[in-house]
Amino acid sequence: MAHKKKSKIKDVSMETDLEYLPSEIYLLPLSERPFFPPQTLPILMSEEVWRDSIEKISDSEDQVAGLILTETPEVNPAKADEFYTIGTLVSIHHPVMASGKVQFIAEGIHRFRIVEWLSDEPPYRVKVDYPQEPDYRNDEKLKAYAIAIINSLKELMPLNPLYSDELKYFLNRFDPNEPSALTDFASSLTTADKESLQDILETVNLRVRMKKVLKLIQQELEVAEMQAEIRSQVEDKMSRQQRHFFLREQLKTIQKELGIAKDDRTADLERFNKSLSRLTLPKMAQKRVDEEMSKFGILETGSPEYAVTRNYLDVICNLPWGIYSDDRLSLLGAKRVLNRDHAGLKDVKERILEFLAVGSLKGEISGSILLFVGPPGVGKTSIGRSIANALGRKFYRFSLGGMRDDAEIKGHRRTYIGAMPGKIIQALKESETSNPVIMLDEIDKVGSSYHGDPASALLEVLDPEQNDNFLDHYLDVRMDLSRVLFICTANQLDTIPRALLDRMEIIRLSGYLTREKIEIAQKYLLPKQIEKTGLKDSQMNLTETGLRKVIEDYAREAGVRNLDKQLGRLARKVVMKIATGKAKKVTISAKNLVDFLGQSRFDPDKPMQNIGVMTGLAWTSLGGTTLNIEVARIHQSARGLKLTGNLGKVMKESAEIAYSYVSGSFSDNFNVDLHGKKLRGKLCADKKPEDFFAKSLIHLHVPEGATPKDGPSAGITIAAALVSLARNEKVKIRYAMTGEMTLTGQVLAVGGIREKIIAARRAGIKNLIIPESCKGVFNELPNYLKQGLSVQFVGHFKEVFKILFGK
Repeated sequence: MAHKKKSKIKDVSMETDLEYLPSEIYLLPLSERPFFPPQTLPILMSEEVWRDSIEKISDSEDQVAGLILTETPEVNPAKADEFYTIGTLVSIHHPVMASGKVQFIAEGIHRFRIVEWLSDEPPYRVKVDYPQEPDYRNDEKLKAYAIAIINSLKELMPLNPLYSDELKYFLNRFDPNEPSALTDFASSLTTADKESLQDILETVNLRVRMKKVLKLIQQELEVAEMQAEIRSQVEDKMSRQQRHFFLREQLKTIQKELGIAKDDRTADLERFNKSLSRLTLPKMAQKRVDEEMSKFGILETGSPEYAVTRNYLDVICNLPWGIYSDDRLSLLGAKRVLNRDHAGLKDVKERILEFLAVGSLKGEISGSILLFVGPPGVGKTSIGRSIANALGRKFYRFSLGGMRDDAEIKGHRRTYIGAMPGKIIQALKESETSNPVIMLDEIDKVGSSYHGDPASALLEVLDPEQNDNFLDHYLDVRMDLSRVLFICTANQLDTIPRALLDRMEIIRLSGYLTREKIEIAQKYLLPKQIEKTGLKDSQMNLTETGLRKVIEDYAREAGVRNLDKQLGRLARKVVMKIATGKAKKVTISAKNLVDFLGQSRFDPDKPMQNIGVMTGLAWTSLGGTTLNIEVARIHQSARGLKLTGNLGKVMKESAEIAYSYVSGSFSDNFNVDLHGKKLRGKLCADKKPEDFFAKSLIHLHVPEGATPKDGPSAGITIAAALVSLARNEKVKIRYAMTGEMTLTGQVLAVGGIREKIIAARRAGIKNLIIPESCKGVFNELPNYLKQGLSVQFVGHFKEVFKILFGK
């Protein structure tokens, strides 16, 4: 009976007779795309969710169900309000349950429309009706649409072989003259989105449906043609590459048979021997190379050791063994190069020329390691390059800043994957000579970690007594570095290990004065920026007063790097004015400089001559600077000293020493009457000066609290500020001072005198107080630095007191 009913349903679908179709059916959801009546496809669903539905369908008389699309991609389980209203009635064949899935063959019968939900939980059961289509067999317009669809399908067939199989199956089941089945079948072939396909399924009017399907097929045809074109291009490229590969292999074989070409191993061996023929290797290095060449000749080309040995020989055969460039030891030529490349730095140039003179007398420059120390932007790196140019040597620079692995210096051992020689060997290989100038930049910023300590590895490199036998871990062969000129740069010496510092000859580069910066800007920086921005010399005119204001108000640093940036800003502003047609030539002076660079970054130095205020001189890694020290009495209820201004440990100790000295042993020398009498028109700060510090909380502050400050050189400045506060007297003449002080009042030497003198000149201070023990350093300074200064040398704080307060 069931078989009979099933057959009737199949026959009915072909004849569009709806008599035997059930009015109530079970639903099964689809998530990807709708199912069309002409289709027959396998369906896979979750057994856990839909097992009951499948069993009820199998137990039914007709064994039919409704396949219907859901609006959401999740169908396990889908909710009743997520189903579309129109789906396809299908016949279920051969349901099989295994591995948590249920699979069956669905054979399409007819469209249905949900009329009423009988069960809104799985298994879903609904009451349906079946939309009917009129007989279109004699409609000529439909025939035209059908022919258009068939022609489009014919165009699709060659582009995708899968369409041919689908078409054969369709022709076995349906008459191609049935336009409704043809339309549904054509839409099922497309890769359109599920909403577009569901719209086709819900369109009962055949003429409208065919029009929509024809549009989809045309889009599919365009995509298929594009895919075919891409596939053709890829296949053509692959076939061309394969053809070239086979031709090359054939060519290699022919050349080998004729003796014209050799295999890779033989070619590499010949190349290595050719490189070695022009080199002079030491005896041990030659022995090592011979061993590696012998091993290379018997290794299999596919073995890992073959590639390691080949890379090793490639490195060692490309090193400049015994190759040296000829030094140009002319002092006049070297002086000309230094003066051409650098303005100012007279003492530094003289020191470099002295170094070159020694080499000229000896006939060679070797065994020397120079260390340039100075603030950023003063020309340390460029001076090293100028020395290389003066000597006619190759120049190689690499930065040590942040380096944490000693293998960067001495190389990796060949047992490691990706091993390579250290930076020193790479420098020799790249420069192609054994006596280049190698610059080790930022040597004061070398780090250390569990990988090793690069600073310790540099001890061998930078020691003239050891570097003639330098051993790189990768080469494992001794290399002579004694002819290499090493030049190191640093901003400060504190972070360089003492053992490493002892191996280097220190040359200090201080900051530039304003007049030196003007000369540098006019000769080098401004022409460079004009050329860089594409301007002509006649289009930009920066007056000397304008340039001086740029230096003093916007680029007050010791070096000229920031000055170069500010000149670049000016050049770009000029370019903007010319490019927008606002001007053809721009003149920049001190008056209109603010219009180009905005307000000054630096506040003008205001004279600090108040009671309890003194000006000190300090050294930083950026050069010298002035330092204002301020002291004030907060209250008289308790003794104490409060320190602010981001002071370091050493500077705090200097403040405590000065406080102890002034409030203790020196308090009798304040030159005031114990009874509070008037002296030289001044009133003492307290009726009982010996009780001034005993009853006062003193607050000491160093302005610019965001900037860390440390060092002992502010000792006499702090003591002088305390005396000024205790005497209630300000200094008539503005002095700047520097010097470390002891508990007994002795004034000790400090460093950075040159930088501090430059800072004082930059701030417009001409009266200085300097330790007596720094007199020799001061006398060695260039005359242009000392000109116009009034310098007092002191050995004890009593002398400072006498200079400042006249007693």
